[in-house]
Amino acid sequence: MSSATLPILAITLGDPAGTGPEIIAKALALPEIHTICRPLIVGDAAVLTQALRFVNSSLKVRAFASVAEATYSPDTIAVLDLKNVELAKLQLGKVDAMAGQAAYEYVKHAAELALAGEVAAIVTSALNKAAMNLAGHHYDGHTGLLAEVCKSPGATMMLVAEKLRVSHVSTHVPLRVAIDRVRPERILKVLQLTHDAVKKLGIEKPKIAVAGLNPHAGENGLFGDDEQKFIEPAIAEGRARGFDVSGPYAGDTVFFRVLQGEFDAGIAMYHDQGHVAAKMLGIWRGVNVTLGLPIIRTSVEHGTDFANVGTGRGDPRSLVEAIKLAATMAKNRAPITVP
Repeated sequence: MSSATLPILAITLGDPAGTGPEIIAKALALPEIHTICRPLIVGDAAVLTQALRFVNSSLKVRAFASVAEATYSPDTIAVLDLKNVELAKLQLGKVDAMAGQAAYEYVKHAAELALAGEVAAIVTSALNKAAMNLAGHHYDGHTGLLAEVCKSPGATMMLVAEKLRVSHVSTHVPLRVAIDRVRPERILKVLQLTHDAVKKLGIEKPKIAVAGLNPHAGENGLFGDDEQKFIEPAIAEGRARGFDVSGPYAGDTVFFRVLQGEFDAGIAMYHDQGHVAAKMLGIWRGVNVTLGLPIIRTSVEHGTDFANVGTGRGDPRSLVEAIKLAATMAKNRAPITVP
């Protein structure tokens, strides 16, 4: 495939006060990235130039005003320059409203480019939720922001780490609220989203496992009846609709079974149930995928790493995997139908 036909991926800079810019500089120095996509950074050229110095990179930065103007070369980082950071005022490693505003603008602009069809997918670097809220944008993170921009209120996340793929019935809500969200209609929605996402990864007929909510998936009602009242009916309806879905399985073992290849994906009932399983494999190796959007979005599975900003020690592995996954999903993108 010639470089001119590779998908354009809009990669957001992340919080300018964090290690996102440095991680981008390291990732785009890898030749393999330029064989699978045309990476376009949505960010601030001055911040990225500073990051190149932090990591002692010989890459150059070239700023562009639009996607149409951008050109791509392995020795140059193409930046859609929003010019929204005053470098002299940027407080590295700290929660900062200016940085939060900039990070918000990168994500919003990248999503709008994807919605307009100017880029094939977006890959997001870490933002700081406190900084974004300090800037006046009150979201629980990328997922809520993207759901609003894309007018997709049912969006949720799937974590991908090696062969483990875990989607979630709920994410950033209190545990008491998460329990109340375990209802057949929501489980079926996440089942559909999970099925569609795994198909985009090239698996034609995904086998999906559903976790229980209670210990040992309720142990036939001994430890709770949520499985019998809500989860089992959802699984039965899913099978009736043609999905290859089974469960509920004990939450302490089901994701190990997914990792071993018995299933192609698992559905967690709440945030920590799925996140602990994925992050035990290594926080720098996982990828976050937003399900339920009309665009493709992958992301790093770690935070802004304020402690290491400016040191050049930021780990690019999660970003590299997020770029690879976005390129794969863009390549496999096709209309998905209910089985």
